[in-house]
Amino acid sequence: MKGKSTSKRGGRDKEGRSERDSSRRGEGSSKRGSSSNSESSSRRDSSSRRDKNRDRERRSAKTIVLESFSNNPDVAFTMRQIYRRLGVVDKKGRETVTDCLKALTRENKLLLIDGDKYQLNLRVNIITGRVDLANNKYAYIVSEDTDEDVRVFREHLKYAMDGDLVKVEVLPTMQSGRAEGIVVEVLERSRTELVGIMQLSKNFGFVVPDFKKLYFDIFVGERGLNGAEDGDKVLVKIVEWPKDPGKNPTGEVIRVFGPAGEHEAEIHSIMAEFGLPFEFPESVEEEADKISEKINAAEIAKRRDFRDVTTFTIDPVDAKDFDDALSIQKLENGNWEIGVHIADVTHYVHTKSLLEKEAFHRATSVYLVDRTIPMLPERLSNGLCSLRPNEEKLTFSAVFELDDNGKLYNEWFGRTVIYSDRRFAYEEAQERIETGEGDFAEEINILNSIAKKLQAKRFQNGAISFETVEVKFKLDENGKPLSVYVKERKDAHKLIEEFMLLANKKVAEYVYNLGKGKRRPTMVYRTHGAPDPDKLSTFSLFARKFGYKVDPEGDISKELNNLTEEVEGKPEQSVLQNLAIRTMAKAKYSTEPEGHFGLAFAHYSHFTSPIRRYPDMMAHRLLQHYLDGGQSTEKEEYEQRCQHSSEMEKRAADAERASIKYKQVEFMKDTIGNEYKGIVSGVTEWGIFVEIEENKCEGMVRLSDLNDDYYELDANNYRIIGRQTKRIISFGDEVLVEVKSANLADRTIDLELVKTLKTH
Repeated sequence: MKGKSTSKRGGRDKEGRSERDSSRRGEGSSKRGSSSNSESSSRRDSSSRRDKNRDRERRSAKTIVLESFSNNPDVAFTMRQIYRRLGVVDKKGRETVTDCLKALTRENKLLLIDGDKYQLNLRVNIITGRVDLANNKYAYIVSEDTDEDVRVFREHLKYAMDGDLVKVEVLPTMQSGRAEGIVVEVLERSRTELVGIMQLSKNFGFVVPDFKKLYFDIFVGERGLNGAEDGDKVLVKIVEWPKDPGKNPTGEVIRVFGPAGEHEAEIHSIMAEFGLPFEFPESVEEEADKISEKINAAEIAKRRDFRDVTTFTIDPVDAKDFDDALSIQKLENGNWEIGVHIADVTHYVHTKSLLEKEAFHRATSVYLVDRTIPMLPERLSNGLCSLRPNEEKLTFSAVFELDDNGKLYNEWFGRTVIYSDRRFAYEEAQERIETGEGDFAEEINILNSIAKKLQAKRFQNGAISFETVEVKFKLDENGKPLSVYVKERKDAHKLIEEFMLLANKKVAEYVYNLGKGKRRPTMVYRTHGAPDPDKLSTFSLFARKFGYKVDPEGDISKELNNLTEEVEGKPEQSVLQNLAIRTMAKAKYSTEPEGHFGLAFAHYSHFTSPIRRYPDMMAHRLLQHYLDGGQSTEKEEYEQRCQHSSEMEKRAADAERASIKYKQVEFMKDTIGNEYKGIVSGVTEWGIFVEIEENKCEGMVRLSDLNDDYYELDANNYRIIGRQTKRIISFGDEVLVEVKSANLADRTIDLELVKTLKTH
């Protein structure tokens, strides 16, 4: 359907679970401060004069006076003007303000001009940084201008949100020793549109945002409601930021998703929350529709012809966009020629086109629980570029000569034309591996045998063998989850993975080696740094509590691989592997050839999924440029595109996790009162998180619900301790829990601790 951007289809990266980033939210599914009517009303009452006076009493008078100048950094005020601005009318108030002005002048915070005017001293310590909201009380400003993060309390944030770029005045160091500051100006908003639930009054409403890192609601006047009803999930655009800290930002509803809790409303709200597109611009669809399907003889003549070579694809059963195909034929010398054939997307998407602009903007396809939000329109992703069976297709290939032991003799890169003989689902390919029967069974088993040799060599060279858990759902026709299961990876998946890894590695090495003895040519690499030593030491202590030894000073890859073997199939497997992954740096795209720690590759790129990843399109263009004898291209532009691609990849992963969490909560709504075995997967000052062993859903046992004692957090040892009984509940303990409630609005699951089964 024209304009439609989502489709119910599978398909995702094949380069390995070990390569893909996997990180859980450190605070689990922590609940936003409040979303109830009474608490929302309480926040709105803060605009009253009584609450403003109470707020001012809590803050120091000097801070209030200084904030008045910080809000007007270029203006000089007389003492009387300051009295009026602060609403001071009595003698005591005037004396207090006068004392503050003199103190701030002594501290060099203010300048006395012309004998009777005061102005902010702009030579004070002003930094620029990003807001990292710690909780609904304060945020930290992360800046390259200072080694230490600067804490800013909510009343001094000037409505800055998490991720905003701000200018901050750093105050003199407080008694606590921590740097604190005041936001002087919000330079760049990370978002101006927010998703939330409409709480409607007679002639106005307030939108309570879903975004956890937010400390205010958005006021919506009658004209801005645009048909939203009480309890609807909506997208609201903030149109006015208040000057008075007691007010709420004003917004207008720009999209109504429907009643909160309904499948389509919730999925669409997740898309909006993470800024994902709902449809392609009509002009982009039109451009895609104009591309000819025909492959003329002149184009084929430019390419290496693989149409007569046995070729097939192996993908998820519900996939429609086939990025890659494998070909295999025996050479006269007894070796095997194996071709990794990748959809030639850049043949159809030209650098100056609207399709190119849109692909760069999206940077990646996004996989939610029930749909894919593609990077390219369906005509390309499922049609022209998809390597469908029994059709001639244009491809960009990496072709290797290998023997039965996986030893590489020759490699070739270039544009090709193929004809896929068969489209295999993973399950069909796996059947041929296990039984040795069926069409192309011999070819698949030869490929599988060589893939196992390639994998063994990777692990010998230090690659990490983590198998992270991938949660999947069986949904009914209305999107309701009927079951939750963990996706099992078998040899058919690993077969494809190994040849994709080989192609990505060899493409990167080829370009890198072109620069020997001269300037290194620009290339888009996939890089992954070594684990942080401090995090690794902390993880080592954790593992020891479970009876596993991880030497942070030893061969890290070997240590982690040994751990993987030891924990396989045990209750703590998922928790420990996720923690181990969090010790590592995030994989990212870069023009710097810094290597990939997780795969133990000195050079690695992404070449094999151009239908759904923009960096692969960049790699295709650069590789062809160098194959044609071109000189190194401008590095800075590609580095900026790499940074954008990395940021969009993170956003896509966050959206995917949010959709999984929502479906987990929806599934658990039908299990209220049921008991499950689980493992403590996180501890905080307000509760412990428990991952249910059976379905990997995670919920919270609130400390306030533990009635046998008053529990306190021992953060250094990741445990809680009862004040009277000294009972300890630690990270990794096996427990029995009962499902207490499941809140779709907050995407949270509340659990009740029945008993502890095993401690560590």
